[in-house]
Amino acid sequence: MHNFKNLTPLRKLLAGLLSLAVLSVGIFFLLNKAETGIPIMLYYYNPALDQGPGGAQCSKTGLVAVNREIPPTPTPLTETIKLLLRGELSDEERAQGITSEFPLAGVTLGSASIKDGVATLTFNDPQNNTGGGSCRVAVLWAQIEATAKQFPKVKSVSFMPEELFQP
Repeated sequence: MHNFKNLTPLRKLLAGLLSLAVLSVGIFFLLNKAETGIPIMLYYYNPALDQGPGGAQCSKTGLVAVNREIPPTPTPLTETIKLLLRGELSDEERAQGITSEFPLAGVTLGSASIKDGVATLTFNDPQNNTGGGSCRVAVLWAQIEATAKQFPKVKSVSFMPEELFQP
């Protein structure tokens, strides 16, 4: 520690300001490091990557990972699926042909849990917006499943209620 007894008043002031500045910078870096987000991927769909006889095949081949970040959280699976459901694509991603059926009016994630490698995702869908044609449903299902499986503990995904994502 510095001995401030032999310093002139101006030097004491400058030494104090310098100490305060160093302390402030240290606190700034500690706080910003603590707030660093968790990098995740959301899987959306690009039909141009999934072409076959008759057009789009509605398969996992068309899935495209886009990088995002979520705030630090004890429930990254939950926060990641909620972010996917918002369907927020950038103009650049749309220009690359990436699409999503999300958001779907009224569709929300009620809960998410992982047990023995199975992620159980319970959705609320009061307007039955997760149903539809087999192509659409296959892509919705694939987007959620691929997004959930990025987490090492998730080996498979179960959707609840079972009536969701039916053609």
